[in-house]
Amino acid sequence: MREIVAKRIGEVVKKLCVEANTNLSEDVAEAIKKALNKEKSPTGQEILRQIQNNAGVAWREKLPLCQDCGLVIVFVEVGQEVHIIDGTIEEAVNNGVRDGYKDGYLRKSAAKDPVKRGNTGDNTPAIIHTEIVPGENIKIRLLTKGGGAENCSAIRMFKPTSTKEEINNFILETVEKAGPNACPPIIVGVGVGGTFDYAALLAKKSLLRQVGERNSDKETAEWENELLVKINKTGIGPMGLGGTTTALAVQIEKYPCHISSLPVAVNIECHAHRYKEAFI
Repeated sequence: MREIVAKRIGEVVKKLCVEANTNLSEDVAEAIKKALNKEKSPTGQEILRQIQNNAGVAWREKLPLCQDCGLVIVFVEVGQEVHIIDGTIEEAVNNGVRDGYKDGYLRKSAAKDPVKRGNTGDNTPAIIHTEIVPGENIKIRLLTKGGGAENCSAIRMFKPTSTKEEINNFILETVEKAGPNACPPIIVGVGVGGTFDYAALLAKKSLLRQVGERNSDKETAEWENELLVKINKTGIGPMGLGGTTTALAVQIEKYPCHISSLPVAVNIECHAHRYKEAFI
């Protein structure tokens, strides 16, 4: 049994909050570089160059990649041989978010009440997903999700007789409806199966992969590529101003479901894709 002090978790979360908001991940930077080499629209090319320039300024000056510093979503994998002392995971994560957003001068975007609104003032509470896994370590995967892209997400409960083409049309419809509002080029996370809530979680978890990393299942990987080609033919382009790069990647996760159900969720992510991870 390995003991980990809760404060240590908070320190790691604090660091990840700042890094995610100010340091564009290498996989995203590489995807944008490849997109620039392929983009056919002069306007699209210029926007992609501006995205690269923005990322450089954010890294050098330790400034946010975007004015929307997002709501923090944290996936915590806790080894079953770990004993957390002097606090709880939830307290530690929220302390880390609170400190990270304060000391990193990041915009606080958490509303106290979904209807009456009002800002919590420290960007807590975070959305926390905890999973027990083998081992004696803790893995923290942190995503700061902006409102623009998140608001463009959707879920639909299909009939079990629905075809792949119908599902494709729903995904394309979601992307087209998002248009410029999700700050393309986007990453399209798709969850297929499970239940109403689990399909949405699958879509979110798919965004934790390296951008462009294909599903390990060959058939699903081919589906991802098929959708990416279709999405990039919509002509929405970078920032919605036209072009051949509407999405950097489509990432699908599937799970068994009830014989009478076929839930499909689409979680849209913006080009900044503020994601970091760490082991404790």
